[in-house]
Amino acid sequence: MTFLGHLDQPFDDTAYQKEIGIREFYQQMADNPKTFPKSSMPSVRDYIDAFEPYAKSGIPVICICITSKFSGSYNSAMTASGLLKDTYPEAKITVIDSTLNTVLEEMFVMEAVRMKHDGKSYEENIDRLLKLREYGRILFTVGGISYLVHSGRVGKLVGLAANTLNIRPLITLKEGEIFPSGLARSRKKSKDKVIEMICDHFKETGGSIDQYTIHVGYGYDYDEAVAFRSQVYEALTKASANSVPDDPL
Repeated sequence: MTFLGHLDQPFDDTAYQKEIGIREFYQQMADNPKTFPKSSMPSVRDYIDAFEPYAKSGIPVICICITSKFSGSYNSAMTASGLLKDTYPEAKITVIDSTLNTVLEEMFVMEAVRMKHDGKSYEENIDRLLKLREYGRILFTVGGISYLVHSGRVGKLVGLAANTLNIRPLITLKEGEIFPSGLARSRKKSKDKVIEMICDHFKETGGSIDQYTIHVGYGYDYDEAVAFRSQVYEALTKASANSVPDDPL
């Protein structure tokens, strides 16, 4: 697997591609609250460089891009694929707009890897991935909204009021877009509300918990994440009408 992406001068006037680890990145954000990292999508050349060795060797490629609602990565990958197929007409390069992001994107990629290891064909893998996209959800809250204000996702006046009143937004990512899912008045209440949203999802869809893979992601507070993980597991165990395997998270 090849992962592409760039962080432009996030903390120390250095541009990173994949030299900075995720835990280090979030800790830097916590330690430098007035610093707002910027990211840029991979270029068409980045994708060509990643695809071409496989196109030359006749090895099929599945390129999974984050939601096109957030990034132009999908369009860059499609352009690169088209250019390479002019040179290598027999090349198999499929570019998928996952409609996902962050840890959900990782789960999607790992499912593709699992299917390959299970002997699924190239076409079977692609067909399954395209069907899986609609089931992905990220339900989350944030400790503060400074980054949302800086990114333009909420206005400065709203951000000031929210910070003054200690309001925590609840957010859902689905179908490639972010949707507001409510507000809470404290960190604890916001986490409780996320758990409620998870349980409500299964009530609304009628889905069985043991048919899902659920990950608890976090920024930099590992202890908080472990405690929250236990809360999620306990709530889902109680909410499920079906038996839940030991520790599915």
